[in-house]
Amino acid sequence: MFGLRKINTRRFSRSVVAVAVVAALGLAGCTIDRGTDESDPQAVDAASSDGNGQVQDAEAEEEKLAPEISVEDGMDDHNPYEPVTVTSLGEGLDEVTMTNAEGYVVLEELSEDGMEWSSAETLGFNRTYTVEAKDENGESTSITFKTPEMVNTTAASLSPLPDSEVGVGQTIGVRFGVAIPDREAAQEAISVTTAPEVEGAFYWLNDYEVRWRPKEYWAPGTEVAVEVDIQGVDLGNGVFGSENNETNFTIGDRVTAIVDDATKLMTVYKNGEVLRAIPVSLGKDGGRWATPNGRYIIGDRHESLLMNSETFGYSIEDGGYKTMVNYATQMSYSGIYVHGAPWSEWAQGNTNTSHGCINVTEEAAQWFMNNTKRGDIVLVKNTTAGTLPVYDGLGDWNMSWEEWSAGNA
Repeated sequence: MFGLRKINTRRFSRSVVAVAVVAALGLAGCTIDRGTDESDPQAVDAASSDGNGQVQDAEAEEEKLAPEISVEDGMDDHNPYEPVTVTSLGEGLDEVTMTNAEGYVVLEELSEDGMEWSSAETLGFNRTYTVEAKDENGESTSITFKTPEMVNTTAASLSPLPDSEVGVGQTIGVRFGVAIPDREAAQEAISVTTAPEVEGAFYWLNDYEVRWRPKEYWAPGTEVAVEVDIQGVDLGNGVFGSENNETNFTIGDRVTAIVDDATKLMTVYKNGEVLRAIPVSLGKDGGRWATPNGRYIIGDRHESLLMNSETFGYSIEDGGYKTMVNYATQMSYSGIYVHGAPWSEWAQGNTNTSHGCINVTEEAAQWFMNNTKRGDIVLVKNTTAGTLPVYDGLGDWNMSWEEWSAGNA
């Protein structure tokens, strides 16, 4: 009606326009055709009677409604990321202002037809706001509300990286910057889309990180997209999401390796065909250094890496180690790698001598690194140790689907 799309000032008002319209009507009043002949009493009576002899004033009987505000009066936890809207239930809005307790006027937008007003900036946490709205019909309303008290905000990091090609065992990791009180709210803000469709479920490793994995290994060629829409989401106890994040990846060839302590061999397969069998030396039998059984997910890869048991709580004096190794391919967060170990070539294929890692020749370690990728699977079996726990970080496939899919949110 007034050609306004966006209000640049901090206060919207139609009062000036309204005065001009009223003045214009006053000037033209003497020439308006009323549609009846006022000299004819019968015509006047017909125009003003309801048929029962009762004279009606149409304008007086017309219901005048105040503008409608999207936030309830007295609300104390309005999400500051959600805009406040004011809607005219009459012929248009005349004036709307929204201010905080300090008198700051919130930026605003007005629809082209003048029927809806909305706030145009993110509101503050732990604030009190007042909205006053008046319609062109003269009816007005006002409310006061509060936004919640914010304790912290958090973003979320994602793995794997965007546009990456990964192995059939890759799981999706979402790690938050702070502990999440409301895990269900966080999960509801995460969407996983796969082509073709795949059954999967969430599992929380701890208060900071949730994983999503399919029921079975991915099929090569599967395309996956992940969106974490947490901006403005209440994650519990005053923690709110600060920004969204997303990633996508494609499943590459099915590459798996089986490490059998009974034969001291690591056999590597690609799409079901044997690529190579490599002699290995695993962790020393029977003690703390024995290599855990189970399914491991390949993680980071390093051309060279300092292996230091002190980072895992084992001192050099207590039988630990501090050694630089070449061609190290990560299998667990607790320090288990496939790596070159020229000092144990005599033992590879017949004796376990390592501190838990899979020792191979440097040539074999380089070959393994070049022929595997993040998300490939290494199955270790027949050792004297237990099973790598899911909480290790790369042992997600060592929990049964029944337990994983039951969820822990």
